[in-house]
Amino acid sequence: MSDEFSYQRRSILGMAALGIAAAQLAPVAAAAAQPSTNTPARAAGAARGSHTSFASMKQVDAGVLSVGYAEDGPADGPVVLLLHGWPYDIYSYVDVAPLLAAGGYRVLIPYLRGYGSTRFLSADTPRNGQQAALALDAMAFLDALKVEKAIVVGYDWGARTVNIMAALWPERCKAMVSVSGYLIGSQEANRMPLPPKAELQWWYQYYFATERGQAGYQKYTRDFARLIWQLASPKWAFDDATFERSAAAFDNPDHVAISIHNYRWRLSLVEGEAKFDDIEKKLATFPTIGVPTITIEGDANGAPHPDPAVYAKKFTGKYEHRLFTGGVGHNPPQEAPEAFAQAIIDVDKF
Repeated sequence: MSDEFSYQRRSILGMAALGIAAAQLAPVAAAAAQPSTNTPARAAGAARGSHTSFASMKQVDAGVLSVGYAEDGPADGPVVLLLHGWPYDIYSYVDVAPLLAAGGYRVLIPYLRGYGSTRFLSADTPRNGQQAALALDAMAFLDALKVEKAIVVGYDWGARTVNIMAALWPERCKAMVSVSGYLIGSQEANRMPLPPKAELQWWYQYYFATERGQAGYQKYTRDFARLIWQLASPKWAFDDATFERSAAAFDNPDHVAISIHNYRWRLSLVEGEAKFDDIEKKLATFPTIGVPTITIEGDANGAPHPDPAVYAKKFTGKYEHRLFTGGVGHNPPQEAPEAFAQAIIDVDKF
């Protein structure tokens, strides 16, 4: 495997090797992802930063969690599940939600474990950030709300989670939108070293591997998150109010523990839970995804991310890749909400 492909195999989530040579993969056509003028997105008003709150905030017990979530749109509409990443929160979708609601969708946006008002129901539950735990959280959330099937959407940690859902439980996923493509990983693949330049981009992963890093993230959580936002989206001129709306979610008492465990687990520095072993074995085979899918990349994504050609053949159903232009970084739903909402509306028509 070439150094170039080895580097491309990872995203901001530490994406593992796909187990296939880049030369075997077909090129993917990139689209500008500009919606037409008669879409619900435009009709609802889609300017970035137009909204500062959600239509409704709710709480539901789901699996091992009490999940805080935003909801918008008609209760009987087709469901769209929107999952955020690290270090972000549900406000990544604050402008996307009303656009989808205007199109008749029921929009559900849960805080991940360790964020916002989501809490563990028991003090004895391990504060585990491994990929299987997050995916089962999402499935439990849908079960708690009696949602049989949803369009699943995510970026960063959220993208990896919806990838797992679509790969392992396709009967529950009507379609998928995934930023930076295919992000399913494994501990074994993450043992493979990268070239120094690529490793440099993972500085925080190694920082978190130390006790100093855990203490530093605990002490400087907001400063750390702001720095990641700036590095990952270098052309996104977010203001203080936008950042602070999301930063409040990091005050969750389990946020640091979940974040640290997530990155240490990837490097095999800590154990996961044995009950997830079977799922992790399946994920380590890098299963293909057959549900209709649109993948998205921003033209100014400053975070490590794979080339679309690397993961194209992991999607075996109807598939399209879109490039968001104009300086869009690692957080496309918040940086380009209209184009992002349109991708969801379009994938529903596949």
